[in-house]
Amino acid sequence: MEARVAVAKVGKYGTAESGDSFEMIERPAGGLSFVLADGQTSGKSAKAISHAVTRKAISLLADGVRDGPAARAASDYLCTYRSGQVLSTLNILSIDLQSQTMVITRNNPVPVILIHEGTVRALADPSEPVGTRRGIRPSITEIPLAPGLASVIFTDGLTHAGDRVGTPMDPIGFLRALLAEGPVNPRLGGPPSRPRCDARQGSSGRRHQHPGRRHSATRRG
Repeated sequence: MEARVAVAKVGKYGTAESGDSFEMIERPAGGLSFVLADGQTSGKSAKAISHAVTRKAISLLADGVRDGPAARAASDYLCTYRSGQVLSTLNILSIDLQSQTMVITRNNPVPVILIHEGTVRALADPSEPVGTRRGIRPSITEIPLAPGLASVIFTDGLTHAGDRVGTPMDPIGFLRALLAEGPVNPRLGGPPSRPRCDARQGSSGRRHQHPGRRHSATRRG
């Protein structure tokens, strides 16, 4: 099996520190897990919130805890740690070699985009962020691993992109147009015929390929 992973981060205007945190871990029974969190507000305080959530989830996943219980425990931890006064979104994506599935765990109103058997669809079941109360449950989707299976996970910065100038971004429409050109290679940011994507165009952000960098992520398994 080959899994291709790409991570990109674009800076927010007027904010030196991003409120997003991204981490990855090898699963004890085989496979990989990726955790993306976005803390409430922005700046250093938001970063502290998202870091606390990802750190808790990653530590539990490393101990062999399943994704759903790890997400619930991370939510309860944040609720206790900050007395239910702050929230964070949380996404966990796992390539589980034991079950031979891709597991997508959402505590995030923002959808996850799934590319499967040539179709693009949004996983958009109602889902609430973590931290405001105990017992918050995630939305979990499990798909058998197959060639060409891909998912795109991102924070709300992407859904709000372009709002101020009246041209909001349509992530699903963008991906459908991209796929119409050919198979997507996450390392290149598009089909083989398309030049390398560079997030520096029109922004102060940077594009990264190392999995330790933080923000929106594209996964293939």
